[in-house]
Amino acid sequence: MFISNAYAQSAAADAGMMGNLGTFLPLILMFVVMYFLMIRPQQKRAKEQKAMMEALAKGDEVVTIGGILGKVSKVTEQHVTIEVASGTEIVVQKHAVSSLLPKGTLKGL
Repeated sequence: MFISNAYAQSAAADAGMMGNLGTFLPLILMFVVMYFLMIRPQQKRAKEQKAMMEALAKGDEVVTIGGILGKVSKVTEQHVTIEVASGTEIVVQKHAVSSLLPKGTLKGL
């Protein structure tokens, strides 16, 4: 009398394939956005880092991951010898070189 009847939805409300796609659409969009904002830039940076390591040559001024500045004096397949002061050289792995500096940067310090 005071309570109205509640009826279940009919089976005709199922939209078939479009209903399933609509359910997964936010998840698909989230993966697409993650690809363009996170994965793609990371892959691009890794490619640039690899190209920089392969292009290292004697006389380049570099910064290591530890923050050491120096001039490359010798390059081998896996290691780089860096002159950090006159007569002082250190040997680091190529992966420890984080970036190249413009020529003449060390003289300005």
